[in-house]
Amino acid sequence: MATKRTVEVELSTTGMDRQGRPQRVPLVTSNGSAVAYEAPPALEPGMDDEHMLINIGPQHPATHGVLRLVLEMEGETIVRCIPHVGYLHCGFEKIGEYRQYNQIIPWTDREDYLNSMGNNIAFALGAERLFGIEITERCKVLRVIGSELSRIASHLVWLGTTCIDIGAFTPFLWSFQERENIYNLLEGWTGGRLTTSSTRVGGMAADIPDKWLEGLQGFIRTFPNTIDQCDRMLTKNAIWVGRTIGLGVMSPDEAINYGLSGPLLRASGVDYDVRKDFPYLDYETYDFDVPVGTNGDVYDRFLVRVEELRQSVRILEQAVKRLPDGPVNIDDPRIILPPKTKATSEMESMIHHFKNVMEGPRPPAGECYVPVESPKGEKGYYFVSDGTAKPVRWRIRPPSFVNLSAIPKMVEGHLLSDVIAINASIDIVMGEIDR
Repeated sequence: MATKRTVEVELSTTGMDRQGRPQRVPLVTSNGSAVAYEAPPALEPGMDDEHMLINIGPQHPATHGVLRLVLEMEGETIVRCIPHVGYLHCGFEKIGEYRQYNQIIPWTDREDYLNSMGNNIAFALGAERLFGIEITERCKVLRVIGSELSRIASHLVWLGTTCIDIGAFTPFLWSFQERENIYNLLEGWTGGRLTTSSTRVGGMAADIPDKWLEGLQGFIRTFPNTIDQCDRMLTKNAIWVGRTIGLGVMSPDEAINYGLSGPLLRASGVDYDVRKDFPYLDYETYDFDVPVGTNGDVYDRFLVRVEELRQSVRILEQAVKRLPDGPVNIDDPRIILPPKTKATSEMESMIHHFKNVMEGPRPPAGECYVPVESPKGEKGYYFVSDGTAKPVRWRIRPPSFVNLSAIPKMVEGHLLSDVIAINASIDIVMGEIDR
């Protein structure tokens, strides 16, 4: 077999490479006969500086929902990012204007569906301020328990899916197993797992069942071991550190200017937590710390959320110890449905039941805004009432939507592969973005 060899021949200066040098193409000789390859066409002026547009999404994997990112790239570097939302068309806020207050609660499940019980509680708190209601002490503690369980479940989903995005698999299994344990607890309490519809204006849909606290205490005892395992696996892992440190940096001023909240804001060094700064459900009486980062990058957001898992366990331990006896709902038949046994045996209770179901409770005319600390940041509900059983306006302040607005700033100048890690660090749910 003849041996092939490659030689170079110089072309005319009409074919130039990107550095302005004459292009060279290979000439292959075989059996003494030479065959020259055709020279590539000369680049048009300016083509070497042309940017490329690519799409990420709107398919779900790695975008954490139906999010479309249009990236303008120079090589592998992001020059500009344009996020596109609007693929869900949920219309929650407009639907709420045609529903009674308690009928809106199932819609709150579908906003941030990883924090459905936390949304239920936030909505009930806003409606109760509009109604001028003070809930019972037992209801307050149960709502704290529900809020912190939802926070842990949401952070576990974030941790597991972020690991998948970056290339780790084992912590995904650990975190989702613990999330399943939480869902078992929520199912035993509310009958639902992902969507709970657990609150009512003035109380809860149901009290916790017998021996439910024993299951919660078992979770509190074992869950810290899982946190420690994930910490050991990731925090000093060279691959994890290399894929997260220095990405998507937001300074404190930039984070405040963009309206960031939750772990994103705290990772940038801003000590702001609604539970501390605007307390609700007696959070000011609980002993817990607010973790704050220093660099505002993807790595600090990871550290902040992991520490928040530990702090939620501390809150749950205190809530279990202080849970009082007593009713979970207020004693007002104009707002809370009477027990079924009374509704079927007493005329007055039957009338209250009928009017509550068919007409709904009516708050006084007015407006209010109530914020809470959701797993993703400050979640707020704004109500306007004209004295009827349905709100004139219901508006949501979704942290995912506000936090996502900073992604063009976060990804600019980074590589294409870094976009996935940065987007994961924001922890978005499209249900509360395209609401």
